[in-house]
Amino acid sequence: MFMLLVAAGTLYLLMGKPGDALVLLGFVLVVMGITIIQERRTERALDALRDLSSPRALVLRMGRRQRIAGTDVVRGDILLLNEGDRVPADAILRRSSSLSVDESLLTGESVPVRKVPSDSARELDSPGGDELPSIFAGTLVTSGQGIAEVVATGVRSELGKIGKALQKIEPEPTPLQRETGRIVRILASVGLAACAAVAVVYGLTRGGSWQVWRDGLLAGIAMAMAILPEEFPVILTVFLALGAWRISRSRVLTRRLPVIETLGAATVLCVDKTGTLTQNQMTLRVVATEAAAVEVDESLRTVSNGLDAVLQSAVLASKPDPFDPMERALLAARDRLLPGAKAAQRDWEMTREYPLTHELLAVSHVWRSGHDSSVVVASKGAPEAIAELCRLSPDGRAQLSAQLKQLASRGLRVLAVARTELPIRELPADQAQLVQRFLGLVAFEDPLRKSVPAAVAECRAAGIRIIMITGDYPETACNIARKAGLSHPESVITGRELASISDLELADRIRETQVFARVVPEQKLRIVRALKANSEVVAMTGDGVNDAPALKAAHIGIAMGGRGTDVAREAASLVLLDDDFSSIVAAVKLGRRIYDNIKKAITFTIAVHVPIAGLSIASVLLPGWPLLLLPVHIAFLELIIDPSCSLIFEAEQAEDNIMSRRPRSTSERLFTGRTVTTAVFRGLSVLAACLVIVSLARPGHGPDAARALSFAALVVSFLMIILVNRSWTRSLVSMLRAPNRALWWVLSGTTVFLSAILTVPALQRLFSFSPLHAADLAASLITGVLCLTWFELLKRFAPWKQS
Repeated sequence: MFMLLVAAGTLYLLMGKPGDALVLLGFVLVVMGITIIQERRTERALDALRDLSSPRALVLRMGRRQRIAGTDVVRGDILLLNEGDRVPADAILRRSSSLSVDESLLTGESVPVRKVPSDSARELDSPGGDELPSIFAGTLVTSGQGIAEVVATGVRSELGKIGKALQKIEPEPTPLQRETGRIVRILASVGLAACAAVAVVYGLTRGGSWQVWRDGLLAGIAMAMAILPEEFPVILTVFLALGAWRISRSRVLTRRLPVIETLGAATVLCVDKTGTLTQNQMTLRVVATEAAAVEVDESLRTVSNGLDAVLQSAVLASKPDPFDPMERALLAARDRLLPGAKAAQRDWEMTREYPLTHELLAVSHVWRSGHDSSVVVASKGAPEAIAELCRLSPDGRAQLSAQLKQLASRGLRVLAVARTELPIRELPADQAQLVQRFLGLVAFEDPLRKSVPAAVAECRAAGIRIIMITGDYPETACNIARKAGLSHPESVITGRELASISDLELADRIRETQVFARVVPEQKLRIVRALKANSEVVAMTGDGVNDAPALKAAHIGIAMGGRGTDVAREAASLVLLDDDFSSIVAAVKLGRRIYDNIKKAITFTIAVHVPIAGLSIASVLLPGWPLLLLPVHIAFLELIIDPSCSLIFEAEQAEDNIMSRRPRSTSERLFTGRTVTTAVFRGLSVLAACLVIVSLARPGHGPDAARALSFAALVVSFLMIILVNRSWTRSLVSMLRAPNRALWWVLSGTTVFLSAILTVPALQRLFSFSPLHAADLAASLITGVLCLTWFELLKRFAPWKQS
């Protein structure tokens, strides 16, 4: 389009019309300005997304843990590394526990290397090799924990040195951009061929003089400008980039832009229970012994009769400065209900910890007071593990099982507590050798997020199934599913069942199953594959290293931004920044809105190019007709078309029925037959109106007046296409009340400029217009408005069911 405008401007200069050339080249600058502004908006949006997508780092600054962007890490920072973290900078390990790192990014070797801490190391070793303290930016912690001191960041890191060689590599276009680029290239070729054909036909049929050939060349350029839909790449680039920015304002980060298309087609959302449907803020709800139980709420002031021993021992089995949410809930309850307990144990020292293992799901802490020769061993953990440590009798186990079932049916998470005292020299080497005394149970509640029931109801209305996947007990899962409003919450498949059934049976049962309980992360991949086998479009949430395959396999992988690992975030298409289920639903709604608006912009673009092309070729095919559209006219029309595509439709709000219609079929394309047909019929309506105006005005008013009247009707009809195309379900009048600042800027600006072109003599000559009678102009404008009333009637009497 830029080249065609410059060619037309050059031709005007050769014709001795510098004023026309300057105006046309002025339009070139305006169109370039609009493009640059939109590109800057797009770049700013993408920059904001890059800031959000930067790997996160957990650092220790001024004695406090802080989660910061990886780009904010500086030399001297203390990194806290855990399994699944992506190392944000080159560093030297100072403390560690069984830390292994995957350095294949730098070395090409897939086997993780073991790391050992060093207090004295100051220089980095080369990547690769076991038993070294050096860790490097971009590598992945595969197991263990560690504390490291940063020594190099950015281009000074090993990864940064590689990055310097990549600075000149341009990102590849997305498949959608390639598709539209191909369409534009085809239409551009057609446009250039039409340009040559129109120029030749016009010159041969009009006498062949220099003036005729000059007019023919102008008509050919106008024809090429009419056919070329240069707005398509702008629509897709701007809408997807700004769409990702809009989605990020709903606390969802888009890592891959094409997933925005897929959001509108999602049929199943597979979500974690903890932290997504629930608040992930554990509160102590019940303290129980074999003989009594008490509900912990705000009205409770203290506990006694053995319940205080349960609570105090549970705290002793927790870390002194806990990070675990249940341990923090225990500490908060102890401080409120037993305010003197902490002071009474001020001189106690924890001398040993028996950590939780896969074989025994319990943790035990050994405490000693002063120089006492005996110690207190407090244990808490899974009830079955504590029952083993306490050597409970069959009757005791049966009573414990009944208590557990009653608490789990309320959706509570239960830990058992035990305690013993023994001489320090009798402490066993293995936790399993301890013989504990069973004290009771503590039960926690992770409350449902208040926004979840409404969001679930919205998904059901939109034809989207919600499947909850949790490692919790079936009773707890059913309780949460019931509160959330999931359909058939009683239908549960456990991880053990999942391991025992075939893929075909799973694909059949999953059609009616909404809840999966006691599931390990590795089993999520089977669930995704079973849903895909049923032709579902699957969105899957995950946060751990083991969730990455399922996130990668899902059509839409959604990683948890708050508690997720870097591996999960890198495997996902979206990152949920606040881990809130309602944010996923908001992203789906926005994805549908963005796709709708892209279709509206494309429909508008096709519709307005039809009358432009038709009027350009009419002058050639109809003997005696003047040139109706010159390049300067089409350049003016581009000033309406460009901002309408990239500003007005991008900012349109969602349709009222956007979350009450079924998900879009994955086979549906942007350029569907219905979209193109609707657009072409609108364009033909406008073309017919303009041709009628010219045929009536030309005999009595002359060619310049006919050109002016048809151009006025064309501009007004373009504005009408914008107004009727804003919504395919709501009326034009009701949409005038819907806010869209860009719309009013375009409407008012077009009105002012069109009035000036039709009334100011200098501009009339520039556009090859003659003065008009008020009645003729009014009739022309009314015709431009009325030629599209059929679509408003279609919306009123046969509401358009937009897919």
